[in-house]
Amino acid sequence: MSEQATGTITEPEFKRVTTAVVTGSATAAPFHVDVKAGSHPLTADEPVRRGGSDSGPEPFALLLASLGSCTAITLRMYAERKEWPLEAVRVRLGYETNGARGRVTRRVALSGALDQAQRARLLDLCERTPVTLALKAGVAIDTTEEHA
Repeated sequence: MSEQATGTITEPEFKRVTTAVVTGSATAAPFHVDVKAGSHPLTADEPVRRGGSDSGPEPFALLLASLGSCTAITLRMYAERKEWPLEAVRVRLGYETNGARGRVTRRVALSGALDQAQRARLLDLCERTPVTLALKAGVAIDTTEEHA
């Protein structure tokens, strides 16, 4: 935030980080959607038990994949920069709900000849990855209609 001459505080300008386009059709399988995340095509759907055709991961699985990917990439980047012997990262995630609130469970397995201090630092970094911070902060969502 910056303070202008008038004494009012202004928010920093938003800058687009990434994009995705999701298209669903009434003629396709009931809940199947095509996703274009940047230049990468993906598919999402609901499982059969919820009326979908299970042609792709369900939306919450994609959310978990995003969090897990960001976690693994961030840890690998950090270890590489520090020249630590991290050989592999495995992140297992789950989404749970009690009907009123949801939570994500994240289990991280680190492979390589890391000492305890390095392992502790990497696990600590999990709480500050970009996607983790966005989810914990509760990202604002602005919705408007776009005419076809």
